[in-house]
Amino acid sequence: MRSEAHHDTSSPGNREQYFGSRAPGVYLEKQFRPPRRTFFSTGVPAFLGLRPANTEEKEATAKPRMLSTWSHFEQYIARIPSNPKLPPDSYLPYAVRGFFENGGHWCYVVLLEDGTARSLYAGLEAISALNTIDLVCAPDLVTKSGSEAFELQQLLMDHCAVMNDRFAILDASYDLSSTKRDSNRRVWETDNQAWEQWSEIDGKNGALYYPWLKVRASAREGTPIPVPPCGHVAGVYARTDRQRGVYKAPANEIVEGVSDLERPLTRADQEYLNPKHVNCLRSFPGRGIRVWGARTLSGQKAWTYVNVRRLFLTAVRWIEWNMSDIPFEPNNPSLWKRIERELHTYFADLFRQGALKGQKPEEAFYIKCDAETNPPERVRAGQVVTEIGLAPTVPYEFVVVRLIHGARGVTISGPERPQ
Repeated sequence: MRSEAHHDTSSPGNREQYFGSRAPGVYLEKQFRPPRRTFFSTGVPAFLGLRPANTEEKEATAKPRMLSTWSHFEQYIARIPSNPKLPPDSYLPYAVRGFFENGGHWCYVVLLEDGTARSLYAGLEAISALNTIDLVCAPDLVTKSGSEAFELQQLLMDHCAVMNDRFAILDASYDLSSTKRDSNRRVWETDNQAWEQWSEIDGKNGALYYPWLKVRASAREGTPIPVPPCGHVAGVYARTDRQRGVYKAPANEIVEGVSDLERPLTRADQEYLNPKHVNCLRSFPGRGIRVWGARTLSGQKAWTYVNVRRLFLTAVRWIEWNMSDIPFEPNNPSLWKRIERELHTYFADLFRQGALKGQKPEEAFYIKCDAETNPPERVRAGQVVTEIGLAPTVPYEFVVVRLIHGARGVTISGPERPQ
């Protein structure tokens, strides 16, 4: 193996010029660029965060940078100081690191110049063209005061609604008001304030997580500091997707890379927050810190659960990804049959994976693309309409058992799903 590390082969032009005149063999490049990925995948977030003060990135314009390991962030963007000041100037590094610690495989990062709506708009515009992402996280939004943070998070939700192919992971807000005891100490929102945050934000393509997590500045040293949970939770989404699929709720899953919760939640906290669609992070003795909720921010019953909503969003993404050659095809029964055939194959595979309910495919889904859904006026308008029905499985949130008192004492019947 011959090292040619002193030659700059980082750009495609230089690489072609350099290797074009050399003999076949193995050559060592000075740097390895993050790979480009163009295949269909889920659990891929775009992180939008404040530019760290020590960043190596000099580009002023918001642009997505793809990363496939945590070392890429350290190499191309910034390193986490071993003993950062509290609070950090940017929570972005902690979110990205938490994503990879929890099984994330690749993501995009967009640096925001500041925490204004204008800067966030620019970042969202930069990721609009990406068809490889399905999650959006912005860990620095909640460093603002309550109402301002909610407005910025609403922009995130509006973006996901317009794109209709991605899901926002939101952080519970932090109260930035100072206390008499310590002007630098941040105070947790109460349970009721966490619920009020949910009520302030509208949309079905997003979920809220509470409380913040305590992590170390580096893997082995530094006093634990509180950070927003969105990056770690995004990693849990990605890990669950890879091990099971988007149809599995990303809950009852261990959160790695965390030393503690900023505020331990009790069962009473959970009973109050869960019906209000605030997803709790809980610490259980002997079982670690886990995601203990899987509800969206939507008030619509059909979209209560994260996995159900993401299943439909993923279906939309799959259709757009795999049927992009349909536009401008002759709009006739042959095309309609082709659409039905390809979609049937996709949904039948979901059924076999256990993503849909029913004893047989006919009970789990239906697809209708024919003359009834495509009358002459639709055809003349250049539209093809396909009607799809899915019966998704929902998370097994509650286990109900029956205690039966009898002559032989108390016996247990169950568990069963509550009606």
